[in-house]
Amino acid sequence: MTTMSAAILLFLIMDPLGNIPIFLSLLKDVSPKRRRVVMARELLIALAVLLVFLMGGQLILHLLQLRQESISIAGGIVLFLIGIRMVFPPAEGGIFGQAGEGEPFIVPLAIPGVAGPSAMAALLLLTNTQPGRTADWAIALLCAWLATAIILLSSTYLFRWLGEGVLTALERVMGMLLIALSVQMFLGGIAAYLHLAV
Repeated sequence: MTTMSAAILLFLIMDPLGNIPIFLSLLKDVSPKRRRVVMARELLIALAVLLVFLMGGQLILHLLQLRQESISIAGGIVLFLIGIRMVFPPAEGGIFGQAGEGEPFIVPLAIPGVAGPSAMAALLLLTNTQPGRTADWAIALLCAWLATAIILLSSTYLFRWLGEGVLTALERVMGMLLIALSVQMFLGGIAAYLHLAV
């Protein structure tokens, strides 16, 4: 996998366009001046969490004694479920459930909004399959995060400009791409496991 394709994969997983309505609804009670500060804080927390998974991916797998095939299969399943929820969102409360009272902190904007389980699984998979390319994966992560941050920090303007219908359609398309990627990840894990079992 190239650095660019890894960045695109991570960008699709982070789903910034689909997160715009969710972020705006969770921050509706926060003052407009404070809203950008909260968004920037949550985005930086998400980046820190993802960098920990990137840098410590192999150590985590070694400590848990997980094989690459397991991560690939589990990542494919989680990615599939998130893609399904993007294409067919739940009727009540959105993908992250009901919004809590007050200013959100870490959950649900940073985790799982930006740094979700599928992004973590993808980073673990990248570092385990090609461990010598951590710098490439870090560049891919930073590119995907930067694009996500720009979109989410501009969410108020994008929501007004594109409208909820266009954002919903874009989220469905991204969900379909994630479903296709998840099936490929799942089948790759199954194939690798069967190859080892033979």
